[in-house]
Amino acid sequence: MSKNQSLGTKVLVTVIYIVMIATNAAAILLPMNGMTTQEVSDSYPNLFAPAGLTFAIWSVIYLLLAGFVVYQWLKPAARSIIADQQISKKIRVLFVISSIFNSVWLVAWQYLQINLSVVIMLGLLIVLIYTNYLLANTNLTKLDYIFVRLPFSVYFGWITIATIANITAFLVDKNIAFLQNNQVFWTIAILIVGLLIITATILYNRDVAYGLATIWAYYGILNKHQSTDGWDGAYPAIITTVMICLVILVIVCIYELFLLFKRKKNVI
Repeated sequence: MSKNQSLGTKVLVTVIYIVMIATNAAAILLPMNGMTTQEVSDSYPNLFAPAGLTFAIWSVIYLLLAGFVVYQWLKPAARSIIADQQISKKIRVLFVISSIFNSVWLVAWQYLQINLSVVIMLGLLIVLIYTNYLLANTNLTKLDYIFVRLPFSVYFGWITIATIANITAFLVDKNIAFLQNNQVFWTIAILIVGLLIITATILYNRDVAYGLATIWAYYGILNKHQSTDGWDGAYPAIITTVMICLVILVIVCIYELFLLFKRKKNVI
């Protein structure tokens, strides 16, 4: 990759990031279609949706991604992933695609295009699955981990839950009688399936940061069910399931941390 191509890709990453932030700001400040993102979510009431405070993680994700945008401009160390032109270009292109999906999804969501939003969200999830697979199987420096892998890990963790929530909203929109009449059952089923997917991903990618993002999301679901302005404890079976899931996820993350320290000790 020539210097001009490299410069062009860096500029594209920066511009697309700004566009993504501007789109999200418009959704909050205008807001798009006269509704906030939370109000759109509330229009598809379901027992899987987390409390509003949980969405504060987006601020963390965008801050971490901003770190990546700045980091890709810096002169990399010889062993850095950014110094590898082939891999760094691939990461930048994946970032651009994910950011476009992010912005387009928000527009579809705000304008109540629920069918389209699911397709776009699945596209975003696939891009993040591949990005994190790539990073999990590449040697990284400490700075690479902080400014490249960590942002995409947290992003992937949250989008894993967001995808499930988006599909749940889609099913609510279709008003399927079986699902509407058995919400507690299928919400518990979704929580357990989510737990299995998350656990497998943490262990396969050796990714504690991904796990922490999903723990935050599951805590948001628990908070919604326990709070007086949420479901106010109306569904104890779901509360118990979420608590068990949280305990298991914490144990899995601690176990993965133990393996991480053990691997580092063996290397030393």
